[in-house]
Amino acid sequence: MPTFQPVRGMRDLLPEDAAMLNNVIAKTRKTAKLYGYREVITPVVEPYELLAAKSGEEIRQRMFTFKDLGDRMVALRPEFTASIARLATTALRNEPKPLRLFSVGSVYRYDEPQRGRYREFWQANFELIGSSTPEADAEILTLTNNVMKMLGLRGYFFKIGHVGVLRGILSQEGVDEKVQNAILQRMDKKEYDEAFKLIAPEKCRKVLQGLLELKGETPLKAVEKIRQYVAGYEKAEAAVDNLKEILQLVTSSGCPIGTVDAAFARGLEYYTGMIFEVNIPELDIALGGGGRYDRLIEVFGGEPTPAVGVAHGLDRIVLAMQMQKISASSRQEKTAVVIPVKQELKVEALKLAQFLREAGVSVEFEVMGRKMAKALEDADKRKVDYAVIVGERELKEGTVVLRDLAKREQITVEIAKLPEKIKG
Repeated sequence: MPTFQPVRGMRDLLPEDAAMLNNVIAKTRKTAKLYGYREVITPVVEPYELLAAKSGEEIRQRMFTFKDLGDRMVALRPEFTASIARLATTALRNEPKPLRLFSVGSVYRYDEPQRGRYREFWQANFELIGSSTPEADAEILTLTNNVMKMLGLRGYFFKIGHVGVLRGILSQEGVDEKVQNAILQRMDKKEYDEAFKLIAPEKCRKVLQGLLELKGETPLKAVEKIRQYVAGYEKAEAAVDNLKEILQLVTSSGCPIGTVDAAFARGLEYYTGMIFEVNIPELDIALGGGGRYDRLIEVFGGEPTPAVGVAHGLDRIVLAMQMQKISASSRQEKTAVVIPVKQELKVEALKLAQFLREAGVSVEFEVMGRKMAKALEDADKRKVDYAVIVGERELKEGTVVLRDLAKREQITVEIAKLPEKIKG
């Protein structure tokens, strides 16, 4: 028989890895609750047209697509935002604004597998729909900051920009939107020479090249330099002013803005305003990113609706935590295994195991029929905290033997007090 392995770019998460991922998910859910975001669950498979509408050429080429049995072209979702935009134009279209929506799950892209990059990966997504104010952009940044702080990550920083700066310059120089998208795609991949080849006006090319070199001692000073540099480009000036308002809001709330980059671009075509990523020094890939997309709802047949959101890359966050030697585990609950000393006691032992579970204790039952010494040895190897030994004499007295497997000590405990004793 062949030995099967996961498909390339996919992976199994063994118990410890799954526990770490689930703890990170729990922190994102807690943040969603703190900020008033309601969770929605959307399909993994969506119509191809929906996902391709404004994803960007690179992501369109990397989607897992296929025809279903009804001959419809469908795809595995490469991200969540298109699905959330669909919801906003259908089932949630009459909901009062703003809509604050949270979603978490696996997404799929046919990327080249490498450290922190898989073909199936996990994201936690936050979308704020219905507000065009800088306060909405600031909220997405601060909740991302909240997630990073809650997880205990150190040295993380935000890279922030505004797609309106580049688009404002390109539009005023007569570059059409399709070419703009191609330019931004290349700039997102830092293929600047290739991007500049697509720009015909020499003046425009020089302005964009100059933006790459702009630096400031502080985020707000960087914004001032950018504002001076784009003088005369009306839409670019408005974009810089908007970015300044957002930065004033988030810097006062302790968001660590590391870089303000006027030439920053992200790979998705639907962004219309502020864009950002969050990074740590140890990794050269972003832990998350997002931005404003004021035209996406409209693309799917809804009313013109402003929106802003972020996707957190949970696999990358787990990797960052492992690199910084941060345990994602909350306080571990104690575990126990129930072992009858002989087969005739297994009915009573099973009843006892169920009693403990109903009291909130995590309990395994010895199902292998092993002798006591072997069962205890196995439980110790698997780092179970306690063995509950069910003996005939003890049962008659309403007690059991509770063995602490780490300390190798045991005591007799009344069954009624057993849950409390195990929980500590």
